[in-house]
Amino acid sequence: MKTETAAWEILGEATAPHRFLQLVDAHDRALLRAEAEEVLRLTGRKDWCLIAVPIRDWDRDLTPWEAPPVFGERSFGAGAGQTLHFLTEQLIPSLERNGPEGAAYYLCGYSLAGLFALWAVCESGRFAGAAAASPSLWYPGWTEYARTHAVKAEAVYLSLGDREEKTRHPVMARVGEAVRLQFALLSEAGIRTHLRWEEGNHFRDSEKRTARGIAWLLEQSDRNRT
Repeated sequence: MKTETAAWEILGEATAPHRFLQLVDAHDRALLRAEAEEVLRLTGRKDWCLIAVPIRDWDRDLTPWEAPPVFGERSFGAGAGQTLHFLTEQLIPSLERNGPEGAAYYLCGYSLAGLFALWAVCESGRFAGAAAASPSLWYPGWTEYARTHAVKAEAVYLSLGDREEKTRHPVMARVGEAVRLQFALLSEAGIRTHLRWEEGNHFRDSEKRTARGIAWLLEQSDRNRT
C-alpha cells in the first residue's frame, strides 16, 4: 500500500466518539472541509471527526482482487488487503492511544473508496458502519463476492447518481443493478441500510453525497444507545 501514512488529516473533534475513516485522493482531499461543514449542517452535531487517509495508487490500493482495465491500458490491482491491514493494525491503534475508550470507527468513501468500504466491512468486524457513496460496484466479480460474504457492520449507507448506469460502457452500466442487489442483500441480512438515489452522474457533488452518508450513520448510532 502506498499511503502517505504521516499525512492523514483529522477534521472535527479529534477526541470524538464517532470516527469516520475516509480514503481520499487529491480531489476528495480538496473538498474535505466542505464535506465536514455539510455534515455539521445536516446533523448539528459535533461528536464526530473525519479522518482522511490519502491514497496514492487509487486503482490498486482500493481494489480487492486483480481485474482487467476498464479505461485505458492499466489494470486494477489487489492491494485492498494491505490497505485494510494498515487501517486496523496501524492507524486505528494509533488513534486509540489519543482518543476516548470505546470509540466507534466507520468507513466512508466515494467511487472505488466506496467499493473498498463495502469490501472491508465484509472482511473485518472492526467497523460499526460504512457509507459507500457512488461505489464502484461495477467492479468485475463484485456481485459474486457480495452474494457469498456477509457484512459484519451494523449499518450501511448506499447512494448512486441516477444517471450513473445510463452509460454506453458495458462494464460501468452494471453499477445500478449491482447497487440494487447490494441493498437487497443487506436488507435480507437484517443490516440497517439505506439507498439514496442522487441527481446527476458520477462526478456531481461527491462531498455532499459522502456527507449525507456520514449524517445517516450518525443518526443510526443513536439507535445503538436505545
